[in-house]
Amino acid sequence: MEARQFTGQITRSVSLNYLLYLPPDYSSQEAWPLILFLHGRGERGDDLELVKKYGLPAKLENGEHLPFIILAPQCPAGSYWTEELDGLNALMDDAIANLKVDTRRIYLTGLSMGGGGTWFLAGRYPERFAAIAPICGTGIRWIAQERLRDVPVWVFHGDADPVVPVEQSQMMVEALKAAGGNVRFTVYPGVDHDSWTLTYNNPELYDWFLSHQLED
Repeated sequence: MEARQFTGQITRSVSLNYLLYLPPDYSSQEAWPLILFLHGRGERGDDLELVKKYGLPAKLENGEHLPFIILAPQCPAGSYWTEELDGLNALMDDAIANLKVDTRRIYLTGLSMGGGGTWFLAGRYPERFAAIAPICGTGIRWIAQERLRDVPVWVFHGDADPVVPVEQSQMMVEALKAAGGNVRFTVYPGVDHDSWTLTYNNPELYDWFLSHQLED
């Protein structure tokens, strides 16, 4: 990532290291949409270089730019995103307090373990997110039925995934539909666990995010 990105640490009841991306023209606007990105299980630890291996951080590391503030925290070794929900919430609070964040346009996405983290974090704080995009993650049906019916959701999964079966996403999508939720589902034929490369390389995802915002 380029010089505008830096590492930092925020402490509430837990500590999370993170990467921060600011658009090249960050100073030109009073407020920017924010994407919170959650990595997979293999990128846990205390080496932020691991977070750059896949997904949005890898895209940015390759020199691409996006019109968002992007936060990419690192889950501590031995932990899971489901154990770090309060820390993630505190990280968003800190970003709002110190950066030009448009609080009506905060988006959440993640892959594999981070896809599961996306379901659980949005389920804990559904009022914070204008839209979410879980990728090949595992959720719990009641979260979709009771907590996410009012949150726009776009789910992605490869139908040949040997790590997290596509049925995990299908279950969440069906629960959202039954609850009257706003949900889209993209299944990649013949794609295994890496359904995130196609997803994050699709410009439609970012347009879809920006088409949603919270009401004032």
